[in-house]
Amino acid sequence: MKYAFRNGIILDGTRDMEPIQNKILLTDGEKIKDIVSEDHDTAGYETIDLEGKYLLPGLINMHVHLAGNGKPQKKQRDNTKLVNLLFSNPLTASVVYKMVKGYAQIELNSGVTTIRTVGGLKDLDSRVQDEINNKKYSGPRILCSNEGISVPNGHMAGSVAIVAHDFEEAKKHIDHLKEKKADLVKIMITGGVMDAKEKGTPGEMKMAPAMIREICDYAHEQGYKVAAHVESSEGVKAALENGVDSIEHGAKPDKETIDLFKKRKAFLITTLSPALPYALFDRSISNASEVEQFNGDFVFQGIIDCSKAALENGIPVGLGNDVGCPWISQYDFWRELVYFTRYVGVDNRFALYTATLNNARLAGIDNITGSIEKGKDADLIVTDENPLDDLHTLRNVRMVMARGELLRHPSVKRNPVVDQELDKFI
Repeated sequence: MKYAFRNGIILDGTRDMEPIQNKILLTDGEKIKDIVSEDHDTAGYETIDLEGKYLLPGLINMHVHLAGNGKPQKKQRDNTKLVNLLFSNPLTASVVYKMVKGYAQIELNSGVTTIRTVGGLKDLDSRVQDEINNKKYSGPRILCSNEGISVPNGHMAGSVAIVAHDFEEAKKHIDHLKEKKADLVKIMITGGVMDAKEKGTPGEMKMAPAMIREICDYAHEQGYKVAAHVESSEGVKAALENGVDSIEHGAKPDKETIDLFKKRKAFLITTLSPALPYALFDRSISNASEVEQFNGDFVFQGIIDCSKAALENGIPVGLGNDVGCPWISQYDFWRELVYFTRYVGVDNRFALYTATLNNARLAGIDNITGSIEKGKDADLIVTDENPLDDLHTLRNVRMVMARGELLRHPSVKRNPVVDQELDKFI
């Protein structure tokens, strides 16, 4: 379809974006054809009257697990046992596929037109990616890693990451990723909040530095970037020293850490959403133990410190919300932008730029998406109000367009308990 969006206000996604008025945005198939004056002839286009609403690039979520719905948990579950059970017969496996497909569609309906998955179930992310690309159904652009690489007793081992006992097993997995045409490699270097059994140990080293080096070297040979789950200062340094391209989450840095970021030309993906409930909720709400709450706050403050230091030192920072963790739903990426302003101290314009064009740059796709520009893919969203004034308007987008396919009335089914508790911190 060819569309002419008129009577709207354009925010183009660039660092210094300002509202652009009295223009018509033309799309032709999957692409933005042009941005023209309001008296331009639009014969042959279907006109969309935006009635003064705001038109901006679709959001890009850089840290997604399509296997989770964010439902709060009263106690930890054995994820490995659950995954094995779900894939134990074709019927339940087909249910899991439909679930993952559905979560991708929820991302799109919430205004996220590109997701970067960093740990999934089997090869389901690739399967959904292929089917969306082949237009079997609507969904966001997916950059996928499929299963991550962990180690025995490592983070997410046996659920959204394989267990690699040595480099040879990790190498076989990377070869498998290449067969499935995955887009990146994800490794689990440290533990996480829920892995730790004692206070102050959520980022305990799990993967040996030598193995990190071997995986990164081989992945780079195969043309892959390597993203690493890291939640301790020791882990960040080990990751950067041994070739990782992006630090997912982060930890309190020092000068050595900053120098390593610069030397490696690595970037940080800030994820404030998953630790916030453990750090800031009353334990009667989060169902966290005292140890989990302490460690949640430890990680939360470490991510904030890492984000601030990175920005102060010119290190690229992107945004993801680690969707799938308890309390983090597939439709709530907009909250990450709000947290970025509230806890890291950036302004709304920088948060929106980070979640659009800057995230596209870090993902290596800024030539095709991330900003409203002639020739780029038509990845667009419409909001009632100006997000430069109030990011909360991203909560309910009015239209979504993904590669030229228009969703006129996107909607998501929200969890009222999650909304009630998380809204206290925005």
